[in-house]
Amino acid sequence: MEKIDFKRELKHLYLPSAKEVAAVDVPAMSFLMVDGQGDPNTSQAYVEAVQALFALSYAIKFSVKRGPLAIDYGVMPLEGLWWAADMADFTTGNRSRWQWTMMIMQPHFVTRELFEEAVAALRKKKDPPALSGVRLETYAEGPAAQMMHIGPFSEEQPVIQRIHDFIGESGRELAGKHHEIYLSDIRKADSAKWKTVIRQPMR
Repeated sequence: MEKIDFKRELKHLYLPSAKEVAAVDVPAMSFLMVDGQGDPNTSQAYVEAVQALFALSYAIKFSVKRGPLAIDYGVMPLEGLWWAADMADFTTGNRSRWQWTMMIMQPHFVTRELFEEAVAALRKKKDPPALSGVRLETYAEGPAAQMMHIGPFSEEQPVIQRIHDFIGESGRELAGKHHEIYLSDIRKADSAKWKTVIRQPMR
C-alpha cells in the first residue's frame, strides 16, 4: 500500500521557519471548508464546524485507504481564514463579529464523487450537526508571506506585524484573508509549545 506524507511533501508551506519570514507561492489546492461567524472560544458553531471537518476528513481517508486507490495518508491540519466586515473588529478583538472559514486540505485524488459518498456514509453513521455546511472547494492563495508562531494564540501579534512589515518592505501590499494553520493539538500540548503557521497573502 502506498503511503504519502503530504505535510512533508509540502514542507515549504506547512513547516516554515520560526526565525524569519518567508515568501511563498501557494498553488491551488482542494479543501473541505465550512463558513461561520463568532468568537472561536465561545461559538458552538465553530466547535461543530471543526468536528464536521475532521470527521469527514477521516471518513475520506479511510475510504481511500480501503478503496481501489489503496493509498494511506495522514489527515492534514486544521486551517482558518479570518476577517471582519470592519477590520477594526478583527484587530481590536471584537471576536463576536469575526468571520471565518475553517478548512482541511484534501489530496488531489479526492474527487467530488468520493466526497459525496463519504458525506452520505458519515450522515448515516454519525451525522455531525455542521456536516450539511461542509463543501469541497479549490482554493488558490497565490503569493504570500508566512512564518511559524510558537506559543499561545494571544501572543501572535508580533509575528503578524513582522509578516506585514516584510510585505511592505518588499514593495507589496496585503491582499486576501489572514490565514492560520494549526499544527498542534491544543487539547494536549502545552500552550507555550503550540505551533501555528501565520500566513498573509500579498500582491
